[in-house]
Amino acid sequence: MRSYDFSPLYRNFVGFDRMANMIDAAAIQAAKANTSYPPYNVARLSEDKFQIELAVAGFAPEDIELETHKGVLTITGDQAPKAENDAAEYLHRGIAERGFERHFQLADHVRVSAADLQNGLLVVSLVREIPDALKPQKIAINTPNLASEAAESDGKLITAKSGKSKKAA
Repeated sequence: MRSYDFSPLYRNFVGFDRMANMIDAAAIQAAKANTSYPPYNVARLSEDKFQIELAVAGFAPEDIELETHKGVLTITGDQAPKAENDAAEYLHRGIAERGFERHFQLADHVRVSAADLQNGLLVVSLVREIPDALKPQKIAINTPNLASEAAESDGKLITAKSGKSKKAA
């Protein structure tokens, strides 16, 4: 197993510590043996809706646990071995009866909205909800009309040498 040292990245990328940590975590996760089980799909349904599909044939809803913590979705499956399968002599055993743990790094403001298990497929629905304070806002630019202000106040308008208008007292 190879191990990479990402500490030089921490010196060069000021403010990108989280990105370097994510690269480091991805390298550690890729080194684990069960990285391909269970197979999964990630789909974008619309601009703010996503879906993760995991093939978890043989797992009951009570065998699967979903948890989000600090922007990471963890899906864990733990299945007890069936006693009835031990009595048979298998010539080939291709159906996996093992537990798993999958981690998905969620983007900012993404939350899990639902999880459904049908026909051996776990479908996790995700929604991105950006707070109103972080959404782009258009700001109108107001321009004062000096002639209309002078007419409203019935005062004299004096122009200084700098080109700015001043109101006479």
